[in-house]
Amino acid sequence: MTADETLDATGLLCPLPVLKAAKRLRGMAPGTVLEMHADDPAAIVDVPHFCAEQGHEMLNATEDGGVQTYHIKRK
Repeated sequence: MTADETLDATGLLCPLPVLKAAKRLRGMAPGTVLEMHADDPAAIVDVPHFCAEQGHEMLNATEDGGVQTYHIKRK
């Protein structure tokens, strides 16, 4: 999947991955895609909840070697 911007939130604990994603998405144009990498176990719950609450579309979520990758389309 192609992303317009990438955010490395590995090493950050809740709520920082979601806060960093929110800040980055605010600066992006509507319809663009953010790829975010996180290794916080809470992100599995936090990121989908954040997207639902803010109206962003979570296009997919994958996990490889303890690192989760999220593709989020800005509302």
